[in-house]
Amino acid sequence: MTAAYGDTRLFIHGAWQAGRAGEIAVVNPATEETIGHVVRASLGDLEDAVAAAKLGFSAWREVSTFDRCLILREAAKRLRADAEATAELMSLEQGKPVTQAKGEVLAGADIIDWFAEEGRRTYGQVVPSRHPSVTQIVVKEPVGIVAAFTPWNFPVNQAVRKISAALAAGCSVVLKGPEETPASVAALVRAFVEAGLPAGALNLVFGAPAEISAYLIAHPDVRKISFTGSTAVGKQLAALAGQHMKRITMELGGHAPAIVFADADVAQAATILATQKFRNAGQICVAPTRFLVHEDIFDAFTDSFVEKARSLKVGPGNDPSSQLGPLANERRLTAMQTLVDDAVGKGARRLTGGKRLGNRGYFFEATVLADVPLTAVAMNEEPFGPIALINRFSDPEDAIEEANRLPFGLAAYAYTRSRETIRKISGAVEAGMLSINHHGLGLPELPFGGIKDSGYGTEGGSAALDAYLNAKLITQA
Repeated sequence: MTAAYGDTRLFIHGAWQAGRAGEIAVVNPATEETIGHVVRASLGDLEDAVAAAKLGFSAWREVSTFDRCLILREAAKRLRADAEATAELMSLEQGKPVTQAKGEVLAGADIIDWFAEEGRRTYGQVVPSRHPSVTQIVVKEPVGIVAAFTPWNFPVNQAVRKISAALAAGCSVVLKGPEETPASVAALVRAFVEAGLPAGALNLVFGAPAEISAYLIAHPDVRKISFTGSTAVGKQLAALAGQHMKRITMELGGHAPAIVFADADVAQAATILATQKFRNAGQICVAPTRFLVHEDIFDAFTDSFVEKARSLKVGPGNDPSSQLGPLANERRLTAMQTLVDDAVGKGARRLTGGKRLGNRGYFFEATVLADVPLTAVAMNEEPFGPIALINRFSDPEDAIEEANRLPFGLAAYAYTRSRETIRKISGAVEAGMLSINHHGLGLPELPFGGIKDSGYGTEGGSAALDAYLNAKLITQA
């Protein structure tokens, strides 16, 4: 490791500064040691951040879309140049293997590039008039100050989607970063700032989540909210935003089904799904979780899946050979054990894993449970960890019914060689994203978001920019 971990400050109006509400320890989840601190924002700091964003918006919205693009492209370049160091910081504070962390940072740079170019294409419309002397045009204008709330599991990836889209549209941002992973987010902010953003266009705060969200959402100068996190918290923030008539984008929890039909390439399906299940120790909202496997291939699939799970090298994220790092905190350890014990107690078969590894660090085995009853808590609540739940089906209609049973609708997966099956599930499975025969989610050019209790709006693709723009009609006689 070459990156030195230090304390993380707030970033307000172009300056890194101490907060006025104390500090929070940052813990390395692989060692349980305190590696630094992040400062907490007071209400006064939050007001300063909003005031800075107001000034930043006035300046940034006047920058041409062409020049905004150049600045964002420069930010992407700087993020790539610092990818190694940023990945090391992320691995220390979040726990994911450093190779995965570097991939996240580089993907973040691609996201910036994508929105930089999309920002140059915020085209309006000329609407044909009913009268020859009337001109009717629609122009796109930035919505204003954006309050963005991002999680710890992908500290760069989730923040960069919100920041890039907002800035590309001409908005300013107050970003509430995750206290568990402050250095990663700070590195991302630094790349934007050093690229030439005007002071106040991007601000970063940390602190008590409920206090910050209540203050920013209610603030009259904040016009747009973007949140990534749990469904429970998302519903609370959506209700608060509704009280204040704020536009909001919600990317919430999931419980992704993965249907493996009898005609699937079993080896391919097991390898891809196991890899994606245990990436980032399963702490991914779009991770496949409920595996619905046709009875004819059930044994072959589970054998291959379990073999893959057992082969994963568990270790600290900063070990280049590690494939499965620690969970983010001790609470996740307790949650995993509770879910496993509940499922096994209700009749599930434990094929591998199921317990904590060692007594130092938040490591939990890659766990595979089979024949899990629907009454198990893990079958109804997002595990958000390295637990795979594999059940069998005989009738494809039953698999689709199970896929749609829960109120979540973020991601779903399917494996089949049948074009007719693909046609059917494409229309029948209730999800914002469905990936068939490969893992094709999260690319900058594609929509990223859910339906039902998994949220609304998208943080990818061309439609993502619309959330940060107002369409204004100008009609003139």
